[in-house]
Amino acid sequence: MPHYTILIVDDEAAQREVLAGFLKKKGYSVRASETGEKALHVLRNETVDLVLSDMRMPEMDGAELLRRIKSLNPQIDVIVMTAFGSIETATETMKNGATDFITKPVDLQQLELTVQKILTKKQLILENERLRELLNDRFSFDGIISNSGAMAEALSVAGRVAPSKATVLITGESGTGKELIAKAIHMSSPRADKPFIAVNMAALSENLVESELFGHEKGAFTGAHQQRKGRFELADSGSLFIDEVGDIPAGTQVKLLRVLQEQQIERIGSSQAIPIDVRVIAATNRPLEKMVEDGTFRQDLYYRLNVVKITLPPLRDRKTDIPLLTDFFIRKYAKLNEKTITGFSREAMDRLFKHDFPGNVRELENIVEQAVVLARDDIITVAELPVTLTGQHDSPESGISGRTFADKVEIFEKKLIYDALEAAGGVQTKAAELLGMSERHLRYKLQKYGKNKEKNL
Repeated sequence: MPHYTILIVDDEAAQREVLAGFLKKKGYSVRASETGEKALHVLRNETVDLVLSDMRMPEMDGAELLRRIKSLNPQIDVIVMTAFGSIETATETMKNGATDFITKPVDLQQLELTVQKILTKKQLILENERLRELLNDRFSFDGIISNSGAMAEALSVAGRVAPSKATVLITGESGTGKELIAKAIHMSSPRADKPFIAVNMAALSENLVESELFGHEKGAFTGAHQQRKGRFELADSGSLFIDEVGDIPAGTQVKLLRVLQEQQIERIGSSQAIPIDVRVIAATNRPLEKMVEDGTFRQDLYYRLNVVKITLPPLRDRKTDIPLLTDFFIRKYAKLNEKTITGFSREAMDRLFKHDFPGNVRELENIVEQAVVLARDDIITVAELPVTLTGQHDSPESGISGRTFADKVEIFEKKLIYDALEAAGGVQTKAAELLGMSERHLRYKLQKYGKNKEKNL
């Protein structure tokens, strides 16, 4: 437990000495005051986590001291000591902000349990606040800025699981912030100063998956010119984030399960077992439960990964966050591009609210960045929004009038894909993330439509 300071307030010197000596032996820093005024002086000049105060004291009684403490700092916990038979008075003080009360003469074992309970709860609150600050400050560029209940629940689970060693499965559509949550869990864990290694299964060809995860020895296969450590070894003592875990080939699923069970790996081309200490955080936008039913994902591996599950809501289910997110992204990209942008026009914001955001927060960030770059004035208007939001692609001039519904859907889909590729600088992995689909699905679409935009549109 962290180092805590307890302030004892009692006008009886013998009582102060007994309590101070006992709490010091339990590892706490202890301050002692015989009056309420002196206690307040300590509180104004030192950091105190918990106050243990008598109720009946001259000049300033415990009730008044409690009121003054809460006015000074509402986060300081107060335990009231009251004589046996004054339970009604103690209950009243708890209504006024006391955390708990104990009766006199003080049972030291009861005191220890009460103090531990209060300080343990305080530590949990601090850890949750630390995670929220981590998410909203350090990683907020990826969009974990929210006042929605669904996201608050996800953050609550993340905060509670972070200090543990449990394997975590994060589910949600592409662009909802799964890697962001994984990083925050790692940074809020005892492994924070150790490596955080990420690998995206959808971005790897099937014959490279095992080498990426487990490494290989020199000469293990054609092209293996030197020994190479896999992601598990690189993440030793830290955390490994396996993104798109649903894309792991069936043969590799067996090996991954064995690694999770035995906490050791074997490089390709070697029979030597290498012990590892890695916390695995997996993520997917695919329905693993359905894949288990279909036999495409191992049930035992699913249960091994799904010790604690965190589900991230899509942006369309938390649209009240759009103004918060756009404000953050405007400030970010206005500063980056040395522009002064104050916000979106009412019409432009209305278009954002009406959009379903298949690419989620990542798509919104891309839209805001583009709008900031193109903005002529300090207000972003509809003219700076992409055609996917303005509906310009539905105009007769776009060349789709008079065609069948299927033709129009195909043209619209092509437009989305090519816009995403352009926004991603031609990088298919990033474009797939913007579109909310796997890279394999995107490659299939590109093969279907061809890669020449002008030819197919």
